[in-house]
Amino acid sequence: MSTFIAELLGTMILILLGDGVVANVCLSKTKGNNSGWIVITTGWALAVAIPVFIFGTISGAHFNPAVTLGMAAIGKLPWAQVAPYIIAQMIGAILGACLVYLAFLPHFKEETNAANILGTFATGPAIRSTVGNFLTEFIATFCLLFFILGIANTPMADGISPIAVGMVIWVIGLTLGGPTGYAINPARDLGPRIAHAFLPIPNKGSSDWGYAWIPVVAPICGGVVACLTYAAIF
Repeated sequence: MSTFIAELLGTMILILLGDGVVANVCLSKTKGNNSGWIVITTGWALAVAIPVFIFGTISGAHFNPAVTLGMAAIGKLPWAQVAPYIIAQMIGAILGACLVYLAFLPHFKEETNAANILGTFATGPAIRSTVGNFLTEFIATFCLLFFILGIANTPMADGISPIAVGMVIWVIGLTLGGPTGYAINPARDLGPRIAHAFLPIPNKGSSDWGYAWIPVVAPICGGVVACLTYAAIF
């Protein structure tokens, strides 16, 4: 139960802060409106690092089904724990998105741009291309898991590892994030997309379910392949 709660709360915090920075940048009339990509990528990096500090020693701080499945594929997590981890992550992601909605409630009520509203919750491609978007998410998530495994095998002073994980998220966002918004996490995209679908947001438009499978399937594939590759090499 402690690992379930850790994954739920950690993912909730991750989405609250991560989607929160997107809301702050994209929604009209916020004081952070139009502050740009550097703010978004920095916010997401810190959104990941902070719950890793809090919950890393309890659950391993996955907060991401691609991480959970990748670790299980190489024997670093029992398969019996995979479903509870992913269920906790999905619940946490939905709750985190609902908290973002409440935190920015007046701005959601006044926002008329459906793309800005959806972008606060879920990712979307800058150029829609099934193959291209899939490859971007696959490559970015491969990097995420490969880098995380490398960091885990690098001797560090206590407390430094979560900072290194945050730097991984930051550099992926800065370098590979532009084409698709770097979901690199099925729960991060699907949970808030579900929240977008049921929350009573004026002018919200479509939840873009036709695209939704890419930020779920591609990160899982990229993460599992990265873990298997790392295990085969090292």
